[in-house]
Amino acid sequence: MAKPTKYATLICIILSLLLAIGILLGIILKVPWIIILSLLPAVIYQVYRTEGKSTKWASWAMLIIIILELLFVIFKINFNLAEFLGSKGEYVAGYYVQFGDIKTLFPSLMSVLSIILFVRTRGKYTKWLAVLIFIGAFAIVYSIDSVGFKELLNFGVKEALHQL
Repeated sequence: MAKPTKYATLICIILSLLLAIGILLGIILKVPWIIILSLLPAVIYQVYRTEGKSTKWASWAMLIIIILELLFVIFKINFNLAEFLGSKGEYVAGYYVQFGDIKTLFPSLMSVLSIILFVRTRGKYTKWLAVLIFIGAFAIVYSIDSVGFKELLNFGVKEALHQL
């Protein structure tokens, strides 16, 4: 059953403003957890709004990932997944995800999941939220690792062009 849309536009506008403020503060203050916290409400609302099987699992996976990201950033946990797995990357749902520090891997996975949501959902609000999450994931990577940000940006551009 479709979720009510009476306040969805207002909620999405508020979530957009919250994320914009969070990104600005997080980058200016060099505090990634501010960006993560400002993105968390959008992810939670995405979980609420999604209804399809594949979109529901993608939303729940994003919620788990963003909570883990917040914990890793707050507690300054460093873990190089590429060294642990002995691989530089793998394909996830048809999208290549490059491994490295887990704190940049989590938002990279979120960006992949947001692309999946954008492509597979029909609702304009879930698409809106997917775009917010994609932007937020980029901002998180930038605030943690500007070099990783360039790689993620390159990936995003290639995927966007591939979808056209």
